[in-house]
Amino acid sequence: MPTVRRPTQLSPSRANDFQQCPLLYRLRTIDKLPEPPSTAQVAGTLVHSVLEHLYEAAPGERTPGTAMRVLREQWERLQRKVDVNELFPGSGDLEAWKRKVRGHLETYFSLEDPARLRPSSLEKLVQATLPQGPTPVKGFIDRVEVNDSGMVRLTDYKTGKCPPPRFRDKALFQMRFYALVWWRTEGVVPSGLRLVYLGDGEILDHSPTEEELVDFEASLAELWGEIGRAVDTGVFPPKRSRLCDWCNFQEYCPEFGGEEPSYPLPLSLFNPEAD
Repeated sequence: MPTVRRPTQLSPSRANDFQQCPLLYRLRTIDKLPEPPSTAQVAGTLVHSVLEHLYEAAPGERTPGTAMRVLREQWERLQRKVDVNELFPGSGDLEAWKRKVRGHLETYFSLEDPARLRPSSLEKLVQATLPQGPTPVKGFIDRVEVNDSGMVRLTDYKTGKCPPPRFRDKALFQMRFYALVWWRTEGVVPSGLRLVYLGDGEILDHSPTEEELVDFEASLAELWGEIGRAVDTGVFPPKRSRLCDWCNFQEYCPEFGGEEPSYPLPLSLFNPEAD
């Protein structure tokens, strides 16, 4: 059984979980209930691994041929961790999935020329304790570029499709998170944030401002405070949405007739539901 501990850091993924559904956050972060990987998650892991290894090669070797060779190598490694038969039970499902993954990499080369880019970091760990709250934050940036003038661009790869304009502010949450941590640790506001969508060949670029990041920092502090109160009281209400269709925890969710597992952490005296 995984060790149950109070959350000590906030990442973009876990922040999104809490905003999407506090109960989802609890079951993933505190209870640490197991989840089977989805084909989309495995594809994302594989594509990210290939692109990371691609940029470790010399600029002249960052070709589609190199990417496909690395894809074969990384797929062999992944099969030692993932039950392929369980993940792809239907006849032909695996081959269709492989074609889609190869298509993501082909799309990537139509969007950027990796031979011309000079990343300073790949899969860069950034972490800090923001003064407001205080709020401990952590994340991994897919690619960091710093030019000779000191201008910084942070890039993240997505195997899905670019969201329509009305949802793009939400899509930028993760990149603002990275930009804020970079600013607080390196003292420089990134000049560019880039989301590369391999599902439809779109790129979403954004230039953050210092004022924008100050406001975002305040919102993160408020969110961390909400999470702390939920952890103290054990109250993580479910929030029903269309995303519930893809949730692995419906058997534990009251919205679907399920029952939450017993709360594994000590409760605060301020728990409104405590006896």
